[in-house]
Amino acid sequence: MRFRIDTRRFRVPPHARVRLARYDPADISPLDSSKGARRQLAKISRRLFTLTELLYAQNRWAVLLIFQAMDGAGKDSAIKHVLRGLDPKATQVHLFGPPSMAELNHDFMWRCLKVLPERGRIGIFHRSYYEEVLVARVHPEVLEAQHLPKVRVTRKIWQERFEDIRHIERYLCRNGIVIRKIFLNVSKGEQRRRFVDRLNDPSKKWKFSVNDVNERLRWNEYMLAYQDAIGATSTRDAPWYVLPADNKWFTRLALAQIVIETLEGLDLRVPELSRREHRQLKDAKRRLRAK
Repeated sequence: MRFRIDTRRFRVPPHARVRLARYDPADISPLDSSKGARRQLAKISRRLFTLTELLYAQNRWAVLLIFQAMDGAGKDSAIKHVLRGLDPKATQVHLFGPPSMAELNHDFMWRCLKVLPERGRIGIFHRSYYEEVLVARVHPEVLEAQHLPKVRVTRKIWQERFEDIRHIERYLCRNGIVIRKIFLNVSKGEQRRRFVDRLNDPSKKWKFSVNDVNERLRWNEYMLAYQDAIGATSTRDAPWYVLPADNKWFTRLALAQIVIETLEGLDLRVPELSRREHRQLKDAKRRLRAK
C-alpha cells in the first residue's frame, strides 16, 4: 500500500475563522479502510527513527509537539504509537495535569516553558499551556485559583492570553524550536463509545473518571473555546492541525506524516568533522588496532 495523506487539509491557516463542525472526525481520505495501515506505520516509523537520529546528531533544532483534545480522543494512543518511531535519546515527554500550588504561584506558561526540549530533541506536551485558555475558560474557578490581580481579570483576558501565546511561540521559533500543535478531533458519539468500552473492559476501567462525564456535558462550551484558541494562535511558524480522531489507525498515520514533514523541512544532516577531528579519529583507530 503506497499513499500519501495530504496533511495540508488539516493545517489551520493563520488568522483563520475556525469552525470545527467543518472538520470530519471520521475522515480517512485517501484511504477506504485500515487494511495495511499497521504495515505502513511500521515503514514510516523507520523513517522517523532515522530523522530523529539526525536531529540529535546535528544538535541545532528542537521540535515541540503539543497535543490537545477532549478526554477519550486518543492522545495517549497517538503519542505511544508514533513514539515507537522516535529515537529514545532524542525524545522528551511531559504530561500536564492540574497545576500544583507552586505552579499556580507563577505565570500561566511557566510550568511548560521550564521543560522545553533541548536542541537535538523532540519535546512532546500531553496537554500544555493551552489548558489556560480552554479549561480555565470553561471553568471560571480554575482562573480564580490563579490569584491574579483583579485588575488583570477583564473581559479581554482570553484575547490577551492568545496574544501572549503567539508572541512567546514566535520567540521560541526564532530560537530554533519548531512548534506543531495537534488537536485530536473526536466526535461526541465516538467519545461516548470509548467511554462505554472503558467501563466494560476491566483492564481499562482505571482510565475512566466520573469527571469525564461531567466535562462531556459541557461539550459545546469546549468546542467554542477550542475554535477561538485554534483560530487565534495558528500561525505560519506554529500552526495547528485539526486531525480526525474517530479512527485511531488513521490518526497515527497522519500524525507520523506531519512529524516526518516537519523534520524533513529542517535539512537535517550528519555533522561534518573538522580536519583535526578526522586526525583524532584516525589516531584512535590506529591505537585500537595496535591492541
